Amino acid sequence: QVQLVESGGGLVQTGDSLRLSCAASGRTVSSYVMGWFRQDRGKEREFVAVINWSGSNTDYADSVKGRFTISRDNAKNTVHLQMNRLKPEDTAVYYCAAHRKLSWNRQRMQDYDYWGQGTQVTVSS
Repeated sequence: QVQLVESGGGLVQTGDSLRLSCAASGRTVSSYVMGWFRQDRGKEREFVAVINWSGSNTDYADSVKGRFTISRDNAKNTVHLQMNRLKPEDTAVYYCAAHRKLSWNRQRMQDYDYWGQGTQVTVSS
């Protein structure tokens, strides 16, 4: 098992940047594909980004492509989400998640086995 704890959320203005972190404990994070999801009030949780075990491959939701970057540091058991040029529609609770399926590029909630508690990101206009 792995435990995930997100941090780095906050209140920012349109155009600002934030860097979210996800600290993993338990099993080493290099055993897991890591993803970020987000959920705004009244909406379904949606995929944001995913990174494979080594960090050599990533994929993003179209809505964040070119603005967000997912990265990982397996030596430090951490995953990051660098968010640039933030928009009000990026406002949500952001969740870190992990899975161990053979096919790494999973974008459905149901494919992830472990979740953090989430960190709130609010972007004011």
